[in-house]
Amino acid sequence: MSLRVPQRILVAPSGFKESLDAEPVAHAIAAGLRRVLPGVHVDLAPIADGGEGTAAMLAAATAGALHHLDVVGPVQTAVRAHWARLGPVAPDTAVVEVAAAAGLRHVPRDRRDPGATTTFGVGQLIAAALDAGVGTIVVGCGDSGTCDGGAGALQALGARILDDRGEEIGPGGGELGRAVQLDLSRLHPRLADAEVVVAGNPHNRLCGPHGVARIFGPQKGASPEQVEVLAAALEHWVAILERDGRAAGDLRFGPVTGASGGLGAGLAGGIGARLRSRFDALLDSGLTGADLDRRIAQADLVITAEGAIDLQTPHGKVPAEVARRARAHGVPVVALAGQLGEGAPLVHDVGIGAIASIIPVPMPLSQAVADVERLLTDAAERMMRMILVGGALSVRLGSGGNSRVRPPARRSTGPRIGARGRVGGQQR
Repeated sequence: MSLRVPQRILVAPSGFKESLDAEPVAHAIAAGLRRVLPGVHVDLAPIADGGEGTAAMLAAATAGALHHLDVVGPVQTAVRAHWARLGPVAPDTAVVEVAAAAGLRHVPRDRRDPGATTTFGVGQLIAAALDAGVGTIVVGCGDSGTCDGGAGALQALGARILDDRGEEIGPGGGELGRAVQLDLSRLHPRLADAEVVVAGNPHNRLCGPHGVARIFGPQKGASPEQVEVLAAALEHWVAILERDGRAAGDLRFGPVTGASGGLGAGLAGGIGARLRSRFDALLDSGLTGADLDRRIAQADLVITAEGAIDLQTPHGKVPAEVARRARAHGVPVVALAGQLGEGAPLVHDVGIGAIASIIPVPMPLSQAVADVERLLTDAAERMMRMILVGGALSVRLGSGGNSRVRPPARRSTGPRIGARGRVGGQQR
């Protein structure tokens, strides 16, 4: 018996949040694989999950264009943001990325207060796309630094959220408890002719013990006491949306309602946006041309990756979605992560056969951040060598223990590539 090595490997990662977008993650992994198997066919399928890099990735995939503008950021200072108009495959479609206008990366660490941050800039991006005449706007949710129930975005689109004196409430989730009325009479006029689709994690719900304030509030800087204040404020806000808004579905516990700090519920209730699973909206809609299921079926092995693999990963994160699709085709999946957190082994239940951290030795976060591409490349090489050792062992045992097979020797280390960004990974 001879050792059979993978001939076709699909690399389908998410980005490493606040660090590296999915495309450079995929290239770094491919570089590590080719150190071990120089002639292997590596198919790169970076996954647009609605978070950082989604608009740029979809613009590139469809030969579309990014449009840049300054908007009000989450801490009410100007940020340079963008939206994408897709190319010939969907020229009437725009993609607005929440992270571009209200991402956690735009919130300085000493100002991380989800009771004060706003999605106003997201509404400005939607308005810019409406002004450009598009018919469909896909709002990609993820990596937000906000928990205002989409109130800021609605205000940017012309809604008025009034207190008991008839004055507009201020920015941030902490102000929602003061709201008594939602006035939609001055909404952007083109909303009547356009469809807005919110692409988010279907496991993210607005209210309840697993609501967005309790699950993601601490990651955005909320204290335990503030978490409960925000949860109560969102409960109050959704009652106003149900009374004065336009939604037909369940805004409290429905899928995607908690996406990006409750932006899903706010846009559904305020402008009648349609809430969809981000993978249905971004992978199965024909927007990317990725045809992910076909590419998985053609692969011998799938490698996925994310900034952190933990107990949240099975609940709508990229590695779990990739594994779910690969399992249907009988293709094995392994995953790399910036860190392995609590509950990481749970991903084995959704079809990920093996996981590994890219951090080989204890190191400061700043060092890992600065060297993330090299760490990914080295980790991909280590994982591929382990896979080949497993194959060699299988051959040896299958031949009665007499086979002498070795994995290929290391050909070249290749260039050491510097990196930028931050190792992290929660979808917000």
